[in-house]
Amino acid sequence: MTETRNRARSPLFAAALAASVAIGTTAAAVAAPQAGSKPATATVAAKSPPVPLLWKVSDDDNSLYLLGSFHLLLPDDYPLSRDVDMAFADAEKLLFEISPDELASPQLGLQMAQAALRTDGRTLNDELGPELAAKLADWGRENAAQLAATGMNVEILQRFEPWFVGTMVTVAQMMALGFDPSIGLDAHMGGLAQNAQKPTAGLETGAQQIAFLDGMDPAEQLQMLEQALDQAEAGAELMLELHAAWRAGDKQAILDSTVSEMRRDFPALYQAINVDRNDAWLPKLEARLREDGEDDTLVVVGAMHLLGEDGVVEKLRAKGYAVERVCSACASP
Repeated sequence: MTETRNRARSPLFAAALAASVAIGTTAAAVAAPQAGSKPATATVAAKSPPVPLLWKVSDDDNSLYLLGSFHLLLPDDYPLSRDVDMAFADAEKLLFEISPDELASPQLGLQMAQAALRTDGRTLNDELGPELAAKLADWGRENAAQLAATGMNVEILQRFEPWFVGTMVTVAQMMALGFDPSIGLDAHMGGLAQNAQKPTAGLETGAQQIAFLDGMDPAEQLQMLEQALDQAEAGAELMLELHAAWRAGDKQAILDSTVSEMRRDFPALYQAINVDRNDAWLPKLEARLREDGEDDTLVVVGAMHLLGEDGVVEKLRAKGYAVERVCSACASP
């Protein structure tokens, strides 16, 4: 019983989507293309700008600006900090988890759904068992209107694998709170780059991220779906706490909760979703630093990828590059 309560309190699955896996934002948009090609705007700047999770990594002639993203944001998260504006102005090109063109493509959500279609002749409930199936049915009834807006209902969800349904549960919860993938930091910065005619690229492809999710162990998929449903039942508090930590630029709060809990409770998932991908990105990031000339690159990736001993910031520091946090609002680096 204690394990179930702790799991319900943990925002790990939501954090993995919000802070690490860009493609997760497409799940609730299967029937509706994202508007990622336009920069986000807010009608009223009700709050001060978010404190950015932003670092500058340099060698003798080139620099990388590493910006930690939240893949779905609220309208009043804009405008951004002047630190981000200055990094964007200084960078000649931008690099994302997935290229902005691919992330904004209406085909990406359809590819994700196609990969998740069951081919074993069973329904989702056959795999879930009675207790988890009842939780999913309860969630589906409470969110019927939101599901209908994406062309889905609980019966249609029976055709998909648990990872996809869990992704939909989490993203649907976030969107119900007002979070919007079309104004997530990746989409916003991609739109700015397009308007400024700055080249963009991806560290990986949508197909690679889909393969990562679709290739998860069946037991792990069930665990993630259960956690997503528990998180939805627990309410908005933990997701809003995670967003508040990102907004405050509080790297320690994110490390102490999301990163530490995922590493402890889901070591295989943490290794795959964070460590392995960070290691695969390092040569591509170093290649940008070694380019001839003095072209700087702004790198926009999920915030979790930048933090802690497994984050790319510390991995690049360990390789001897000069690293500094860019944060005019911070009392200390």
